[in-house]
Amino acid sequence: MSVITLKNINKTFGTGTSKVEALKSVDFSAEKGEVSLVLGPSGSGKSTFLTIAGGLQSPTSGTVEIDGHSMDKLSSRKKEEVRLNKIGFVLQSYNLVPYLTVKEQFEFVDKVKKSGNLTEKELEELLDELGISDFVNKYPSELSGGQAQRVSIARALYPDPAIVFADEPTAALDSPNVKIVGEMFHSEAKKRDKTIVIVTHDLRLQDYSDHIYEIMDGKMKLKN
Repeated sequence: MSVITLKNINKTFGTGTSKVEALKSVDFSAEKGEVSLVLGPSGSGKSTFLTIAGGLQSPTSGTVEIDGHSMDKLSSRKKEEVRLNKIGFVLQSYNLVPYLTVKEQFEFVDKVKKSGNLTEKELEELLDELGISDFVNKYPSELSGGQAQRVSIARALYPDPAIVFADEPTAALDSPNVKIVGEMFHSEAKKRDKTIVIVTHDLRLQDYSDHIYEIMDGKMKLKN
């Protein structure tokens, strides 16, 4: 069974002459241990897709199911619990707290989500895998773009979510760092049995995905 499924998703903004159809009859599903790439240019509907799939906003019509449960049937509180416990986000801007060291970024997560996070040993192993163990006492301003993105990925994985959504995670990275981040996503999906969905216009990530979807003018199709 798919970890996440979107069925016949439509999203409309505005009314009358200002009406915009951001998503049109979108179907999507993703499994554990796989990386799914959603490719599309700016304005194609990628961000709307991500926010709906991640439970940050509701579709105009259609259903979003996570672990077989329909999000539209959950109360606001239950939706928040799903986002907290089952979903992680990696953002283009890294979204690291500027006045916290790398180590303190994870301590901050502990204050928000008090149980179910990786153990201290598991976190050490994760930081080793991502090659950022030596940076735990550094602040975000002291990290390179590639290092900051790897910290962002580690922080998204630390709460042990079933699904990780990445929004343009390589847009500001050069090709060597794209390779590192792409291999990292693929490796973490396999090793930790995670469902990873990357929303991007970066064609360089195609080599590190299991499935590729294309989205254009709000319509999505499976490429492979």
